[in-house]
Amino acid sequence: MFGWKKKLNDLNDLTAQLRPDLSRESLGVGPGFPGVAPNPLLSGDARKRTAELRTGTLALGVLVDWREVNSNPRVILMFDVETADGTSFRGIADEDLTITELTRLAPGQTLPVRYRPAVMDHYVALARDVDPARVQQLSDEIARRKRT
Repeated sequence: MFGWKKKLNDLNDLTAQLRPDLSRESLGVGPGFPGVAPNPLLSGDARKRTAELRTGTLALGVLVDWREVNSNPRVILMFDVETADGTSFRGIADEDLTITELTRLAPGQTLPVRYRPAVMDHYVALARDVDPARVQQLSDEIARRKRT
């Protein structure tokens, strides 16, 4: 029970040493980012976060870059996220993609994502289930806000 934060920090430091491309600095997030889970299927926190993100608030993310974690292919996607209320932040999505999806990734691509406004820990998830009309409505809303 005692020292769990130290163990978590040690794990994040170890991850950064083993995979410098997945460090907080490399991903462009601050010290509040909890880090990339070595195996999200075995991490209770990662499973809980994924479930919460499935019902999160819709936003638009412009793909900045991505890092392959393994050959499933599991990738870490980095987005510049813009929300309907005008908040912008660097979002990190930990996703399993098909080879076809992976080959279609291109920096600058705008994709719908979901985030947790109450947490704001830089985690987002691809919103694959959202209606294209809702995405267009959100895009128009963001563009309208930028013009005023």
